[in-house]
Formats: sequence, structure tokens, C-alpha cells
Amino acid sequence: MYTIGVLAIQGDVLEHKQALQHLGVDAPEIRLPCQLDGLDGLIIPGGESTTMVRLIDIYELRQALAEKVRSGMPVWGTCAGMIVLADRLTDGRPEPLHIMDIEVNRNAFGRQVDSFEEDIRIDEINGPPFRAVFIRAPVVTHVGQRVKVLASMDDGRPVAVRQNHILATAFHPELTPDLRLHELFLRIVKNHTY
Repeated sequence: MYTIGVLAIQGDVLEHKQALQHLGVDAPEIRLPCQLDGLDGLIIPGGESTTMVRLIDIYELRQALAEKVRSGMPVWGTCAGMIVLADRLTDGRPEPLHIMDIEVNRNAFGRQVDSFEEDIRIDEINGPPFRAVFIRAPVVTHVGQRVKVLASMDDGRPVAVRQNHILATAFHPELTPDLRLHELFLRIVKNHTY
């Protein structure tokens, strides 16, 4: 059995845990650096990015998390998690972990009242379009050479990207019954030697 932790300091922790458990994966809640040991992968959930980054620093997770991912631990960030993983943010705050070679614009689609759902095609998953839930969602404004765009909006703006063992989505797959993105992350975990 694989063990995929869910960063449990803020955000959609329970929803990711339930999705993983439905797939037969052990999904412990992670709050401290020592809890990163022994994980096969980690999900950084959607939530509020400024609060999440502040708590990452309070719990002294920044360095340990960055080192684990740079040494090969698969990680997936959803919505705020994408912001946390980014190398750069268009407004320069909060200070991301500088892990994934992307630039991200926070709240690119507007405020909470501007939330929406959209059917999008995602590379690396089969079947019909994925019903993506966008809530105060970010968007990728620049991708580095090693980053593959998996899905974009109709206007070409990337909303799902992958850099080897690092996955990031601007939307909230954990808020739908569709487990195909969780299955994709599990495949990344299985196929990546860490």
C-alpha cells in the first residue's frame, strides 16, 4: 500500500483524504516536518494561500518540504497548493516554495462570487472532459522548459501542469466525485523512484 500524505494545516484536507482512501491509499494528515518521512507522495490542498504559507513557516515545514520534493518525493498542489509550489507569483506574495518552474497569478478568475465550473480536457487522463471546479482560482502565466501543460482554458491559459514528479492544478478535483486526477497522481507515485 502506498502512503500519500495530505498537508493538513489549512484547506480541503478531508476531501483529498477521502478520495485517496477510496482508492485504497493510506492518507495521513501532515503538519510537522518529521511527518514527511516515510511518505510516497504529498498533496498540498486548496485553501487560502497566504494563510497556508504563513502556517508552513510557523510549523517550520518550508525547508523540509522543499528538500523532500527536490530529492524526488512526488507532490501535487491543487489551487492554493499550485501557488505554494510555484517559483514565482505575479504579485510577489506570499513567498512560495520555489519548487516548480512556473509563474502563477493568484485569484486570476476573480473573487469567491466569480467561482465557476468548466469541462476541460486533460492530457494523461482518459475518458470524457473533467468537470473542473474553480474557486478564487490561480492560473499559470509562464511555464519553464521542463514543465508540461496538461490542460488549458479556451483562451490558452494553463490550469494543469506537470514537471516530472510535481503536479499542479488550478482547480479543485477533490470537490468532485471524479477520481481520475487522484489516479493520475497515484500513477506518478508508482512510476517515480524516490
